Amino acid sequence: MSVWHQAAARRVVRGLSCGESGLGKSTLINSLFLTDLYSKDYPGPSQRIKKTVQVEQSKVLVKEGGVQLTLTIVDTPGFGDAVDNSNCWQPVINYIDSKCEDFLNAESRVNRRLMPDNRVHCCLYFIAPSGH
Repeated sequence: MSVWHQAAARRVVRGLSCGESGLGKSTLINSLFLTDLYSKDYPGPSQRIKKTVQVEQSKVLVKEGGVQLTLTIVDTPGFGDAVDNSNCWQPVINYIDSKCEDFLNAESRVNRRLMPDNRVHCCLYFIAPSGH
């Protein structure tokens, strides 16, 4: 079964990709889901360069073979791009922890019928190649 069919069985996929700029994070996501994530509403990396690390979330509706899939992209612009990256991971950890805490709070309520699951399902971490 292809990645597309496995993802479509859930109907909602939440993924996070981290790494330095220019490592092919968006290209891999585009290839996996046979779509172009960046449109005029969601510009490419050259228009999204930020001075600080800010975790941003965007949703894309992908249709393939009559099946709709809501793909939530969690973008971490500038992650690992600084000279001193000693705490660059903290905003990503805070984001993941907050989503898990929100889910736990929703699960602890008496009425759990409309419990959204906004947790991150997978995280792809891209490491820049380095040579000698």
